[in-house]
Amino acid sequence: MATGTKTSATTSQPARGLAGFVLRAALFPIEVLGAKTLAALHHVGAGAWLFAAALWWIARGLFTPGVRLGIPAIVAQMVRVGVRSVFIVSLVSGCVGLILAFQLAPPLEEFGQKESVANIVGIAVLRELGPLIGAIVLTGFAGAAIAAELGTMVVSEEIEALESLALDPIRFLVVPRVVASVISMTILAVIADFVAITSALGISMMVLEIPYTTFMNNLLGQAKFVDFATGVAKSTVFGLLIGVIACSNGLSVEGGAAGVGRATTYTVVQSIVAIVIADLAFTAVFFAARLV
Repeated sequence: MATGTKTSATTSQPARGLAGFVLRAALFPIEVLGAKTLAALHHVGAGAWLFAAALWWIARGLFTPGVRLGIPAIVAQMVRVGVRSVFIVSLVSGCVGLILAFQLAPPLEEFGQKESVANIVGIAVLRELGPLIGAIVLTGFAGAAIAAELGTMVVSEEIEALESLALDPIRFLVVPRVVASVISMTILAVIADFVAITSALGISMMVLEIPYTTFMNNLLGQAKFVDFATGVAKSTVFGLLIGVIACSNGLSVEGGAAGVGRATTYTVVQSIVAIVIADLAFTAVFFAARLV
């Protein structure tokens, strides 16, 4: 009798082991997704805290006597992240303007509306492509550089050295870079708009045989100031996202040189995703407000 009981207990152990394995396998995706969700929420929270702290220092610099905003540092960062991006933004936006004109002309000509190239190019560039081109180029050109620079400072313990001297890294490192990213992105979007439309105008006159007067009349008749203003508003937010994400990833570097590389990669990917989501949110709001 005892032998039978022992045999039954022995045979039930593999069954319990198999049931536990199946349960763990079933819960594994939930565990992984939960961990990734918590990590994403932590990262977003860290970025939001960094933005709030930077905004606090900006407000103090503007309205509190004796607290300097660091204009020379902001100008230096604007030269580094903005001025040096002008050529690349102009090149890319100019090519996009040419592509749009070439691609739109044949289908529009089938309906006898080849002159409407100006209408479509103006709306597409002012509302979407100008800000997006500037933001993507600035992300790869400046966002990655900011993350790598701050990450290297973390690895070399320069951030700790600042804190040991009672100097806030957010005030002296983050604020100039975020402000420079916002201002530079806004200016770059305007440059991208101008270059893309100008290139489309040039190719329309020289190749598509659309007169200058016709192109400009169609452009100004279709595109309104609100289209330009919404594009500029988007670009300002895009610059803010790039600056905050780059600084947040740079200051959270761990693991030496490998951590710096990861921060750089994460900055580019996260910035582009955030820009596209923000663009979608802006478009939905503008559509609901009948601004598009």
